[in-house]
Amino acid sequence: MISGRAAKFHGPVTNFMSAKLAEGTRAFVDTNILLYAFDTSAGKKRSQALDLFQKLWRTGNGCISVQVLQEFFVNATRKLPKPLALEIAERIVASLSRWEVHAPNAEDVLSAIDLQQATQLSFWDAMVVYSAASLGCNVLYSEDFNAGQTIAGIEIINPFET
Repeated sequence: MISGRAAKFHGPVTNFMSAKLAEGTRAFVDTNILLYAFDTSAGKKRSQALDLFQKLWRTGNGCISVQVLQEFFVNATRKLPKPLALEIAERIVASLSRWEVHAPNAEDVLSAIDLQQATQLSFWDAMVVYSAASLGCNVLYSEDFNAGQTIAGIEIINPFET
């Protein structure tokens, strides 16, 4: 777990390795995976995302951040091929708010900037990784990173490649 700016990113920032998700592993879910679960035009990716969500709901190991909730709401109501009604997206956000949610403060933003500089990630991706680390997650589900890569101690898994 990362704790404030004092936790600089020492050693190799990334390496490539593969591991199966163990039961009990805390898992952070990126916005893109959330969107696939509610995109009726996403085909196989939708069913895979829904399977992942059912597993995380069942085990209680799902984690997200305020950033992910915000991005989900905006994209689900504006950018999906069949946008969700505001009321439905609001209910989904309310439901997901029962997961472990990271609500970053100013110190967290500064730490994400440090992570961005150490890894060359975009700021928004660094904020996602920092949020996952702050919640003690071992895994980050996303298709926006290199699958199998480890950043700040968190393994990136693309659920559509497994």
